[in-house]
Amino acid sequence: MIRKLVGLLGVLWVGGFGVFLTMMPKPLDDRHTDAIVVPTGGAGRIDRGLALLQRHAAKRMLVSGVAPEVTPGELAAEYHVSSALMACCVDLGHEAVDTRSNAEETAGWLREHGYHTVRLVTSNWHLPRARMELVAATGADITVLGDGVASKPRFVTLLGEYNKLIVRRIALLVGADA
Repeated sequence: MIRKLVGLLGVLWVGGFGVFLTMMPKPLDDRHTDAIVVPTGGAGRIDRGLALLQRHAAKRMLVSGVAPEVTPGELAAEYHVSSALMACCVDLGHEAVDTRSNAEETAGWLREHGYHTVRLVTSNWHLPRARMELVAATGADITVLGDGVASKPRFVTLLGEYNKLIVRRIALLVGADA
């Protein structure tokens, strides 16, 4: 009986991993949202968020998980955007250190600004878990749209992310916030 259960769980895990790989989120169109949030950590994320902001796809953008020593001027220089854009429309969040704390930092920022729709810009392989965490942190009153940035992660990165997604989904389902 236990061997059958383990076998079934193995088949479900492999099948789920296949779905995870084939359903990688794509970039979202230019529809307007109140805000854009970009968790740091992957190539192309901040570039995508700034390009969307410059096309007026949102009012404001949060870059979550920025190292405390990074200033808006340094970010503007690195990404070749004007200081005026940074001053008017980009906030740097310095509190987050991982996906869960990105979600918590973002939820507070969204509430502070009274935003109701947000575009989450992150790596395509990271988006399912990042979106799940943000939805859990914000509740039903905020609409979270995912915008996947194409990337080429290593296979081991994909395995790790899929396992984290499963563990966090189960933890959220059973009400464990650890």
